[in-house]
Amino acid sequence: MGTNGGGRPRRMRWLAGLLLPLIALVSVACSSDDETTAGTATATATAVSLEGQQLTVYAGRNEALIAPLLEMFSKQTGVKVDAKYGSTSEIAGTLLEEGPRSPADVFLAQDTGGLGAVEQAGLFAPLDPALLELVPAVFRSNAGGWVGLSGRVRVIVYNKDAVDVADLPSSVKDVVNEEWKGRVGWAPTNASLQAFVTAFRLVEGDAAAKAWLEGMVANGATAYANNGSVVQAVADGEVDLGLVNHYYLFQFLRDQGPNFPVANHYTAAGDIGSMVGVAGAGILKSTDAPDAARALMAFLLSEEAQRYFAEQTFEYPVIASVAPSADLPGLTSVTPPDLDLNDLSDLRGTVELMRSVGVLQ
Repeated sequence: MGTNGGGRPRRMRWLAGLLLPLIALVSVACSSDDETTAGTATATATAVSLEGQQLTVYAGRNEALIAPLLEMFSKQTGVKVDAKYGSTSEIAGTLLEEGPRSPADVFLAQDTGGLGAVEQAGLFAPLDPALLELVPAVFRSNAGGWVGLSGRVRVIVYNKDAVDVADLPSSVKDVVNEEWKGRVGWAPTNASLQAFVTAFRLVEGDAAAKAWLEGMVANGATAYANNGSVVQAVADGEVDLGLVNHYYLFQFLRDQGPNFPVANHYTAAGDIGSMVGVAGAGILKSTDAPDAARALMAFLLSEEAQRYFAEQTFEYPVIASVAPSADLPGLTSVTPPDLDLNDLSDLRGTVELMRSVGVLQ
């Protein structure tokens, strides 16, 4: 893998893509009792026919965030969901080992790197075109095997009491500079961080990505178990900066109030530090419950589920009919690098690189 070249389809040209009219939303998912949508009749019929079926979901997202959605789906459809949680990279590796013998029906991933790796192995079934068309092209697989469910922006969180806004780095590449020695936290085992490193490799090249990782180690960056721990460490003054996704801060602000001493910093236009990614999902070819799996995917792209992502997890919804939380900056104010999320499939190469410099065991 080297520096990203031109000519790839569906480049992530955000400011244009987000303003283009999307295909009209066709509701194919379950709705709550007090809602009326175009798909209510279909959803009701589906719910009756799915009663008693079972799904095994491999979930590479936090259980506290995803379990409520799966419970809503089960309540509405009668489908029993057995969810197995872990990191996206670990689950992707398990799926690659299990291959066509996997008991999984659906893979929910924190990033497109894990999804792409599973798709490249030929393990995903094609998704229904009507489902794919609910989501902008930049948020789904070119080959139709996975689709994004919620959007997120990479940011640098900082302690407002320790760092002046004028002193914040304009690029994530600058956090390895001397002035930030011992002052930066990150979560190397987190799937979103690994997707970021994959994107770094694509945009800047492998040599630059390796040099940046070595710089993080040499500069004494502190490793934490997850993004939430990074934000808390910044708040506690253990470190002054942290590399995370945007939505973790808003969860802390909701729980602890506006005096929480941390803010998000978006790096300069085109910088890899403000890349936009998606969590997403795909259906395994090995599923023995394809109707229930398709119903779950449709539910996750329903207005109800998308509002959950917007209002409860503070991520960006991916369907046109649901607005993001008013607490979030509009995506038109974010100018990420020119990047195709389909190109983030080399998770194995990223993990090997991170291991080679001692970031991962």
